[in-house]
Amino acid sequence: MVSSIQKEKAELFLKFHEDKEILVLLNTWDIGSSKLAAACGYKAIATTSMGIAASLGYPDCQIIQLAEMTGIVTGIVNAVRVPVTVDFEAGYGNNLNEVIDAVKKIIATGIVGINIEDSIDLNPVLIDEMQFCERISAIRALSDSLGFHLVINARTDSFYVSSGSPREKLSQSIRRGNKYREAGADCIFVQPVWEKETISTLVKEINAPVNILSNPAIAAGLTPSVAELQDLGVARLSLGSSVMKATLALIKKVADELRDKGTCDLLLSTLTPLPDAAMAYKMAIGLTD
Repeated sequence: MVSSIQKEKAELFLKFHEDKEILVLLNTWDIGSSKLAAACGYKAIATTSMGIAASLGYPDCQIIQLAEMTGIVTGIVNAVRVPVTVDFEAGYGNNLNEVIDAVKKIIATGIVGINIEDSIDLNPVLIDEMQFCERISAIRALSDSLGFHLVINARTDSFYVSSGSPREKLSQSIRRGNKYREAGADCIFVQPVWEKETISTLVKEINAPVNILSNPAIAAGLTPSVAELQDLGVARLSLGSSVMKATLALIKKVADELRDKGTCDLLLSTLTPLPDAAMAYKMAIGLTD
């Protein structure tokens, strides 16, 4: 059963993709990080599959059990007022029926959108286009049958895993993006791309809002700014797993320094000024708006 609140949030989230202002998503992995993002003014919460998996000690790529995923997502949805969209990887199923069953379960958490990707375990051979379109169409039909508009962000991993030339990857991304749109997707997610000319071509040639990933770990200093991406016509910007990776990297650096030098200089610099750290903590546990 889809509540009226869930329906309203879904319509609002869909509208964010149609606004002139780019939709920026931080990507979170638990209740605390999601509360903090919402309190910082982000209009919606988007999860990172890698982040949720890592927070429970799993590698990425659908190793986490669906029940564990839905448990985390339910907690996030119940903890924030803004719309929540979930990184649902390749659909958590080996066939169409299993994927649809999994989507039913994630919808039941109260989410309003999903990312679904056309690669499995980052295999260089992408899921067949028609087969993936069938998945999108079936998810759209399920959404319609429930009386609400699930926002489907269809990710093509042509640039990520394919072995073709940049031109071939671009052509494949555009072709797949338009097919996915025709099948019922609301937004097309292409990553990792950072060259302005490539992004501009994707925006012009794909007949749908386009989602771009900002990933400093892959393209340090190369990804255009939010303002530049908005000027290029990008509808949605995600940070993906970057924030979680940065958090884990900070923990390791602090641990290494304490073990090797017996000092906590990095930790001190991160916590300074102390009132800012205290405020972030309060925001993460919901003590302030």
